[in-house]
Amino acid sequence: MTPRTSAPGESLFHDLEPLLERVSKPIQYVGGELNSQTKDWNCGGTGPDGQELTVRWALMYPDAYEVGLPNQGVMILYEVLNEQPNALAERTYAMWPDMEAQMREHGLPQFTVDGHRAVRDFDVFGLSFSTELGYTNMLTALDLAGIPLHAADRGDDDPIVLAGGHAAFNPEPISDFIDCAVVGDGEEAVLAITTHIAAWKAEGRPGGRRELLLRLARTGGVYVPAFYDVDYLPDGRIKRVAPSPQAPGVPWRVSKHTVMELDEWPYPKQPLVPLAETVHERMSVEIFRGCTRGCRFCQAGMITRPVRERSITGIGEMVQKGLAATGFEEVGLLSLSSADHTEIADLTKGLADRYEGTQTGLSLPSTRVDAFNIDLANELTRNGRRSGLTFAPEGGSERIRKVINKMVTEDDLINTVAAAYGAGWRQVKLYFMCGLPTETDEDVLQIAELAKRVIETGRQVSGRKDIRCTVSIGGFVPKPHTPFQWCAQLGAEETDARLQKLRDAIRSDKRYGSSIGMRYHDGQPGIVEGLLSRGDRRIGRVIEAVWRDGGRFDGWSEHFSYERWMRCAEEALEPYGVDVAWYTTRERGETEVLAWDHLDSGLDKEWLWDDWQDALDETEVDDCRWTPCFDCGVCPQMGTEIQIGPTGKKLLPLSVV
Repeated sequence: MTPRTSAPGESLFHDLEPLLERVSKPIQYVGGELNSQTKDWNCGGTGPDGQELTVRWALMYPDAYEVGLPNQGVMILYEVLNEQPNALAERTYAMWPDMEAQMREHGLPQFTVDGHRAVRDFDVFGLSFSTELGYTNMLTALDLAGIPLHAADRGDDDPIVLAGGHAAFNPEPISDFIDCAVVGDGEEAVLAITTHIAAWKAEGRPGGRRELLLRLARTGGVYVPAFYDVDYLPDGRIKRVAPSPQAPGVPWRVSKHTVMELDEWPYPKQPLVPLAETVHERMSVEIFRGCTRGCRFCQAGMITRPVRERSITGIGEMVQKGLAATGFEEVGLLSLSSADHTEIADLTKGLADRYEGTQTGLSLPSTRVDAFNIDLANELTRNGRRSGLTFAPEGGSERIRKVINKMVTEDDLINTVAAAYGAGWRQVKLYFMCGLPTETDEDVLQIAELAKRVIETGRQVSGRKDIRCTVSIGGFVPKPHTPFQWCAQLGAEETDARLQKLRDAIRSDKRYGSSIGMRYHDGQPGIVEGLLSRGDRRIGRVIEAVWRDGGRFDGWSEHFSYERWMRCAEEALEPYGVDVAWYTTRERGETEVLAWDHLDSGLDKEWLWDDWQDALDETEVDDCRWTPCFDCGVCPQMGTEIQIGPTGKKLLPLSVV
């Protein structure tokens, strides 16, 4: 489409307003949320030769407003950038199909919700991908913005399209569409990029966008796909990924960014408060970053090493300021395994004491079975409603839990739920995965037996019959930078068949069937996610074909089309002699070059392979927080270290003025 012409930085709200009454949930496009910012377009001023020096970022979480606004990553970068006097950041989200149609009909380009400015007017269009299923939404946004889909077609007046988030640890499937990617923590990375862009602007933009991208690539912390050449073997595997001879000074490997001393980065200081209902209605504080539990399926745990805790006093200050700035009545204490914080008991008790008698409640994400205790749970519910508890055993049998390094026995789980039901809880949710490496039907059917034992235990310790257990099951998708990056994914039909057997096993026992709920996702979206997560540059043709065929919001079941993905993949991949199965259900060998090997997460590939072999041998590995180092490579290679307490400090109640 050809966007409407307007002066750079000019508000498009006059053109947007008439469209709002024609679309669903118009409030999501209005902006003006509490704590949002709209800075002066030229806040950075001009140089002595008249060159404008402001560095402008349009930040996007490529999903609907209700999913994107609560995203902590985007919210943090939005605030970090807007604190800089020479930078501004605004937000944009995926347009719902009805709004996309109206925008195309009326020539309105992709806009930000803060200043309603055209995304194409910004210097950087930064997208945060927590899941690969947002890739088609990126193409919609690029097209609506009037930015050429392919990076190779962009000119000096087009924004730098930058990808971040967990999915950026393998950006190869979208390498046709992005100019660069950043892996790891974003706080320091966006400031460094802003500094480079500001210097380039002050010098009069020498060499255009190519020179700017070269400068960024040479830092070793920004990956520019165009500066790397990929060669393939006759059988379709990658032969080599190497810096292009036309890009001198570009490193062979690009390193992830790791923020240390989290107390020095207490963001967001003023969290955004949504205007419309969103998936999370709470104020959240990240209490630590990273995880070394070593769950072999968990990409987030592997790529965010090492563990870095916020201090108990730093968390308390963030909670205090965040509640004052937002008015929320719930505080989420976030991390990959929040109950593992070394001072979690003092923290939850201190916060419960501080806010006792108020409407402020505390919550944790799903809790590890072996980290839960009733004292902790009681502190979390002291000022709030006692809702259900969520635990994630992940695997149904003890054998499969050894394979995935989830060191929880069945007795651990039963003892934990017995304590919960005995203390007055009536509902427990258990999360599992289907399709794990070496898994058999019997491993999955053990989920039914486990759920029945949970119900029976709950009835015995509580003396009640109204005990409930919900079994939630997701399909396992192998991810880059994990020990399972080499394994074969279970096919969609096999996944569905295994889940059907489990459902039948749960329903067949009338004593428990009505007390056990089952929620699951079929195997088809997992195959598409697997194609995108371990794909290489050839997958870009598939993504574009799906998007041109109408693919949008692939993370939403009502919009996802497996048939479309398979049809487009067959046509797009046929010239290369590979297919969807080659990327998903094929097991890789030790020496195969993986599409993401040139992106350095800090983890030694040899260590990951050894851990994969340990998985096949059903050998468990301890958490390196409490044991000697297992030499995964992260700390020495990244120049980092584990940062944990205890600090010995207490979270004192707020003084009343």
